[in-house]
Amino acid sequence: MTDRHQKRLSRRSTVGLLFAAFAGLGVMAGGMPATAQAQTKGEVRIGYQKYGTLTLLKGRGTLEKRLAEQGVGVKWSEFPAGPVLLEGLNVGSIDFGTVGEAPPIFAQAAGANLVYVGNEPPSPASEAIVVPKGSSLRTLADLKGKKIALNKGSNVHYLLLKALEKAGVAYADIQPVFLPPADARAAFERGSVDAWAIWDPFLAAAEKQIGARVLADGKGLVANYQFYLASRSYAEKNPEILRVVLDEVAKVDDWGRNNPDEVATMLSAQTGLSKEVVALAASRYAYGVKPVSVDVIAAQQKVADAFSNLKLIPKPIVVRDALLPAAKQVATK
Repeated sequence: MTDRHQKRLSRRSTVGLLFAAFAGLGVMAGGMPATAQAQTKGEVRIGYQKYGTLTLLKGRGTLEKRLAEQGVGVKWSEFPAGPVLLEGLNVGSIDFGTVGEAPPIFAQAAGANLVYVGNEPPSPASEAIVVPKGSSLRTLADLKGKKIALNKGSNVHYLLLKALEKAGVAYADIQPVFLPPADARAAFERGSVDAWAIWDPFLAAAEKQIGARVLADGKGLVANYQFYLASRSYAEKNPEILRVVLDEVAKVDDWGRNNPDEVATMLSAQTGLSKEVVALAASRYAYGVKPVSVDVIAAQQKVADAFSNLKLIPKPIVVRDALLPAAKQVATK
């Protein structure tokens, strides 16, 4: 058996498990098949950010071709960060999207009716706490008393918690400055903050364009999973469409893993960033969409508990509640 054939079988096995997460949802109320229901909707609305597999999927156009066979269109909406993407999901402006570890925690705690439908493997080097190249800050302990820019409720919020914990610095002993990426970069460049917690490709851009120095990335601190989420109502009504979306994500993962130069070219075209910047970001990607496992849900629960303990979310949550019933069965295997 060739390596290529083994990879194809592995992808089919993974996608089969993802599809199993939607088992039992094939027939809708009134006995209408899910495919017929999907055709009446006419469109799947996808939220994406300037990174990862969904950006590649948009660039390749394969999902549009696949869903056109079912009479379903695709509408793409770009978001600057995960929290606002999930806000869009919650208010019904998109149906499906991808974010890091922390945004689903904040969204679930705020009452958003979302569900996890898959995740990419850990990518801890894709986020970091950076300082200006001439900064006197050399260790995580040096962050005590300093102003740190970050997007509240994004994946880097958890990175910051774990970094401070490792350094023995209380969260109350730093000054978080909550800013979206573009505003955070501006504050970072003009010296209004001492450090910046940020993710790729903004991280890669800061390194390549302004010489930002990495104080610590996520290695040894956080997993930094990327999650695929859908609104619960959409997932319940359109399982066949989500199956197609996840299948195309898996195919793009295979392509991206094996074609780094083409990935950089496509990301540069899609994001407007230089090929040098996106090549660095893409080198830190982790490809291979998977069903949400019991271990991943347990890791997410630790993230949720950390935010709850610091009163950063309004109430404790049970992450497993944000799974479809059939997916809960998959996540226990």
